[in-house]
Amino acid sequence: MIAIILAKFRMFIRNPWTFIIFTVMSLGFAFIIGGNGAVSTITVPITAEEGAIENINLKESLENEEAFRFNWLDEEEMRNQIENGKAEAGVILSDDSYQLIIGVESPNVSMIEQAVQRAYMKHNQKEAIVKAAEADTEDKRETLLQDFEATMESPVFEVETTRFTSEDAVIYDNTFQSLFGFTLFFVIYTIAYNLLPILVEKREGIWDRMILSPVKKWEVYVANLVYSFLEGYIQIVIIFCVFHYGLKLDFYGKFVEVLLLSVPYVFAIVALSILLTAIVKNVQQFNAVIPIIAVSMAMIGGAYWPLEIVESEILIALSKINPITYGMEILNGVVLYGYSFEELLYPISILVLMGVVMTGLGIHLMERRHV
Repeated sequence: MIAIILAKFRMFIRNPWTFIIFTVMSLGFAFIIGGNGAVSTITVPITAEEGAIENINLKESLENEEAFRFNWLDEEEMRNQIENGKAEAGVILSDDSYQLIIGVESPNVSMIEQAVQRAYMKHNQKEAIVKAAEADTEDKRETLLQDFEATMESPVFEVETTRFTSEDAVIYDNTFQSLFGFTLFFVIYTIAYNLLPILVEKREGIWDRMILSPVKKWEVYVANLVYSFLEGYIQIVIIFCVFHYGLKLDFYGKFVEVLLLSVPYVFAIVALSILLTAIVKNVQQFNAVIPIIAVSMAMIGGAYWPLEIVESEILIALSKINPITYGMEILNGVVLYGYSFEELLYPISILVLMGVVMTGLGIHLMERRHV
């Protein structure tokens, strides 16, 4: 069995294009249709009058802002970016004030101004403490400054923001809808085309020669299923890692859970692929059936749009036997709704049940019919 899996990986190294194409397509569609929502910071060009940064030391305070990334430029380049529409607004800093250059009126402008005001306020507080401590010794002045910094890092009051929704409320996030939907959709092709060689090997007699070898029949099946599972799961991991580490999408702190909870869906798709391989008679039929099945599943299962906007009872009923439906329910549940493992146990169980039934049925049909 290990030898078969290693042989599959050698073939993958020689011809990885199917895997690469579907991975790139998943990333492209998710990024474009997701509306670039993965990028969580706004770049703001900023400049300072000569000596201002040294005098008021605002750079560190501004760089700690999470919502904005301040890009330090000279004044001419900053104004060019604003005039060309590359930035909504810019900031010119001076010793005791600032000037806001507005290119486009938007809600972000007021947020930028508030961020700069916070930096100046912190600086003024620090300057007031320094002036009040001028009469004291240098050691006492340093102690006061250290106490001030500690107080800013651990304020007396903490503000906690929470939100509540009713049980029937629907949370929609275009970024995650596109990311999860297209990832689950395109991985169908990757897994299915990895099981296609079984059909070719049975038709060309390679399968019979393997059965006559010391390799047991169940090892041949398991090797093909394990390899298809690994390649499909690796594709999902790569896509999510690109968005998490490359585009800084935090998955609301549930990145590891998303990776782990993708396993039942991949298992169900592997089972579906082995069933389709057992039903079709040749490669031409397989190539015709897979796009129809994959696109239909994506449309009915909520990969392209949320199921909550679907009103047809027939389509809702069909979605109940669709693996993508439960895959989207798991991923959206853990990220957007914050469901616990117990709350996700139902869709996980359905996917595992689908996988077991379709795997058993597919192998049974494959053994009964000689291709």
